[in-house]
Order: sequence, then C-alpha cells, then structure tokens
Amino acid sequence: MGSSKTSQGGWRENKWIRGAIPALLLHCSIGTVYCWSIFSQEIADYIGFSKAATEWAFSFAIFFLGMSAAFLGNSVEKNIHRSSLIGTICFALGMFLTGFFIKYGGDHKGSVVALVGIYVSYGFIMGIGLGTGYLSPVKTLMLWFPDQKGLATGLSVAGFGAAKAIASPIMTSMLTGLSVYSADGVSDGSGVWKMFMILAAIYFVMMFIGHLLLKKPAGWVEPQKTEKGKGMIDVIKSKPILNYVGIWVMFYLNITCGLALISQEKAIVKCIGLVGMAGVISTVSAIFNAGGRLGFSAWADYMKDRNTIYKMIFIISIALTALTIVTGGIANGEGNVLLIVIVLALIFMVNAGYGGGFSNVPTLLSDHYGMSNISAIHGLTLSAWAIAGLTGNQMATFIVNHFGTWVDHDGAKVNPEGYQIVLYVTCALYVVALLCSLFLVRKSGKAAENK
Repeated sequence: MGSSKTSQGGWRENKWIRGAIPALLLHCSIGTVYCWSIFSQEIADYIGFSKAATEWAFSFAIFFLGMSAAFLGNSVEKNIHRSSLIGTICFALGMFLTGFFIKYGGDHKGSVVALVGIYVSYGFIMGIGLGTGYLSPVKTLMLWFPDQKGLATGLSVAGFGAAKAIASPIMTSMLTGLSVYSADGVSDGSGVWKMFMILAAIYFVMMFIGHLLLKKPAGWVEPQKTEKGKGMIDVIKSKPILNYVGIWVMFYLNITCGLALISQEKAIVKCIGLVGMAGVISTVSAIFNAGGRLGFSAWADYMKDRNTIYKMIFIISIALTALTIVTGGIANGEGNVLLIVIVLALIFMVNAGYGGGFSNVPTLLSDHYGMSNISAIHGLTLSAWAIAGLTGNQMATFIVNHFGTWVDHDGAKVNPEGYQIVLYVTCALYVVALLCSLFLVRKSGKAAENK
C-alpha cells in the first residue's frame, strides 16, 4: 500500500513546488502544439508547399504523442525523472529542428527534404516529447493530492489547454516582429523559423526546471514492488474487459468529435458573421478548453462515480449539437443574435467537454484499476488520442470537401451545408459515446488502494 503523507517542513516536500508547479511548467510548454493553426499557413508559404501538405505535421505530432505515451507508459511508471528529461529534450530538439528545416525549405523552395524534415521534427521527435512530457507529472500530482486527484490532474492538464491561449498572441507577434520587410513593406516570412528556434530555447529552460523540481512524495512506496507478477494487462483484466473498452472508446469519440468541430471553428465563425472576432473567439474557446479540464475534473472529486462527468459532457454536447442542427444556426446565424449565441455555446462547450474528457481519464482509471500501474494504463489509453489525431480533423475535412456547396462569404469561401453535415456525424458519435458511458463502463467503487 502506498502512502502520500509528507513532511510539511521545507520546500523539498511541498506539494505545490514538487508537484503542481513542475506539472504546469511541463504542460504549458508542450501544450503549444495546439498553436499549429497560427503558423501553418506561414510555413506552407515559406517552404513552397500547400497548407494541406504541411497539415500532416500536426496530425503526426498528435499521433506520436499518443503512441509514445502508450509504449513508454511503463518507462514513465518506473522513473519520472528519466521520462520528464526525455520529454524535455525531445520537445525542445524537435521544435529547434522544425525551425531548421523551415529555414532550409525557405532557401530551397519546394524541397521534399524540408517537408519530410518538418514531419520528422514536429511530428515524430516533438511527438515523443509530447507523450512523455504529458504523462510524467500526472501520477505524481495524484500522489501529492490523494483526496483531490481530480483538482490536481485538472490543474496540470489545464496548463496544456491554456498554453494555446497564452502562446497564441506571443507567437503572432513574433511571426511579424522577427520577419524582415522590404522597402515597400513586404515580409520575407523568416519570422516563422526564427520563432521556432527562440521558443525551443525558452521551452527547454521551462521544462528543464520542471524536470528538476518534479518529485514523488517521500513516503510513497510503489505498490507494484510488492505485487510481483501483476502487470498492466492483468490489472485491466481485473474487471470485465468491456469496462476498459468502454473507457477507451468514449475517450476516442470525445476527442474525434472535438477535433472535428475545432478544426472547422474559424470557418464556422465566418459563416455567422463574426470574422472580425475570430481571434477573440479562438482565445475564449481555448479558455473554455482549459476551464473544462480544471472544472470538470475538480467537480468529479465530489462525485461517487467519475463516469458521471462523461455522461454530463456527452448529454450537453448532444443537446447543443442537435439544437444547432435544428435551428440551422451555422447557415442562418449571421445577424441573428439568438442563433449566434447557440453556435458559440456549441463551440465553447465542445471545447470544455474536450478538455474535461482529457483531465478525467487518469483519475477515472485510477478509481477503476488503482494507482499501481496508472501511468502505463493511462499511456495505453492515450493511444485513443493518437488515432483520433489522424481521424478527427481529416473526417471533418473530407466531409466539407465532398459534401455541400462552397459559397463566397465576405470574400472567403465557406461551406455552411458541409459544416452542418459534420454536426450530424458528431452528434451520432456523441450518442455512441454516451451509450458506452451508460452501458459498458461500470461504477468504479474506487479501488481499495485509493481509499
């Protein structure tokens, strides 16, 4: 049985300095992966490729985030310091090399080497940093805050969500401020690769400090050291296998639906006549994303069964999606205050549910299967994130490109009918997720070692 009781004397055993602050330093750094849309067009223009070609770098990053978390979960379980250092080095190195290959692509327009280099750097190397950096603080926080595990993990994962809101204006400023302008005011676009190299150094320092501070409570004894022969698969099999399948599927569907809507967010905002407020709405949605991570997980601490949170997320998402579909809010929203409110409520609440789904996964798993292998089981479950990273955006893009009609709206091409069809699909998927939550995932009855 593990213990999380710690001495109250000195910073070396302070749960905020050893748990919360390093978690925020790590997650506020790696969470900037979601800033991709801010500079993706600039990268495409600078290296001479289409935006669609460069978009795969982000999809690969999310894929390898999930896959590295799944395969390195046991490594994180055994040594958080080694894993947090791996996360720090891979994330910063991947970001620096991304800048290098963007610069190379600028000097050699249309170079396949540059494009593949960006895929490998931003997608594979940074992806490994994302997966290990994401997992490393989570179990540690749950050990420091045994009676408020949801609040603790929510605080950390909220940092991942808040990173976009914090970094977006900084990156936007750097893109313009670091570029060189000709006499007639034309930018050379060089700010994009300079930004990556500068931020690589900044994030390395932040994450390395987090790595140095991160520490498990002194009194904690790993349960698996006294439970020989009980591996991760054995732990999962301690409950009906459909229980874990239900958790994995509802997590996957929540991410897929979230990414599908978020990827079309800017275009939807244009449809309802708020193109001038797109930046503000993006920031607010990022705040809802972070708030959902913290709020839903902290709220779950007061519930007998954390799965109740997922039922709430899916019911709210289904209701707002259906309301937007029935009212035709996207196509008819411009100039109609009520419809605009409905569409914005959908965008904000899907972001909140997307974030809340993330932050509740580790605590839900710990309630069902105990703390002994939580990093490994959490890592395996994040494979759902990896697959959703390849299916969510692409599903919505496919629908919008193959269904509906493109129209000119204030100088921008949009497809309101296509976005409506995306909502039909996500609404159906949310219903499937709710059914998994209701009928496959059992009440946790919290594992004995968490009591």
